[in-house]
Amino acid sequence: MKIAALDIGGTSIKSGIWNGHNMEETGEIATNAKNGGPYVIQRAIEILRSYSGFEAIGISTAGQVDSQKGIIRYANENIPNYTGMPIRQILEETFGVPIAVENDVNAAAMGEAHFGAGKNHPDFLCLTYGTGVGGAIVINKKIYSGSMFSAGEFGAITVHPEDIRDHDPFSGCYEQYASATALVKKAKAYDERLENGRIIFSRLTEEPVKKIVDDWIDEIVYGLTTVIHIFNPSCIVLGGGVMAQPYILQQVQQKTSKRTMSSFHNVELKTAELGNHAGMLGAAWLALQKGSLHAR
Repeated sequence: MKIAALDIGGTSIKSGIWNGHNMEETGEIATNAKNGGPYVIQRAIEILRSYSGFEAIGISTAGQVDSQKGIIRYANENIPNYTGMPIRQILEETFGVPIAVENDVNAAAMGEAHFGAGKNHPDFLCLTYGTGVGGAIVINKKIYSGSMFSAGEFGAITVHPEDIRDHDPFSGCYEQYASATALVKKAKAYDERLENGRIIFSRLTEEPVKKIVDDWIDEIVYGLTTVIHIFNPSCIVLGGGVMAQPYILQQVQQKTSKRTMSSFHNVELKTAELGNHAGMLGAAWLALQKGSLHAR
């Protein structure tokens, strides 16, 4: 089955055709998300119209997603007026094919589950470190969504209660300290030129920069030890561009081992393998299941 896949993020929309083995005809354009949800969906439709011959569509998207109805349950100000968007209904009416819609981290976890770092693990956790901290729970190769499709919000784990502010559910929480955004913020406070991960890691031999990175890795480990002791997973897949740095994985593995009970040391910490294609591959896989059910 030929499946069109989109990965809708706040910065860009990635697209391609899944031929059952890999992604073809891949492309990427700016989302222009500040123009709002209706604009973004129209942009997605235009991209899909540039492809032909697909039999289903898989959508990986930012925001909390009701994957049964294909509706955005909640999206923050990064994409205004996206909350409540009935993506599946719009695309079904436009293209007349089965549609699967899933949260971007969940979709990436499905990609890793079937084609990447999690393919040998029926159950695992996935955490991504980027603008924020995203999470997904995979059980028997399927996403555990919780009662309202929002399970896996690991970025909301409280790690610094002393920083909690009323009416701010993310104050004092993991995302504020362990995201790539948090690393860059701390680095820039030391030197304005340290404006992205690539520059930061190119200066890792400088002791003050290394101290900033090591402190940030400690923050990552605080959250990981928490979820390890709660879920007792065999594997945690770590995603996000910054996780491609070998130093990070090495330090995270060492520090996590020291800070977890010995009976939990079976957990394997791995970096994600699929890169920018993870969300599209996961969405395509989910669309394949929708298409198979539709064909029965």
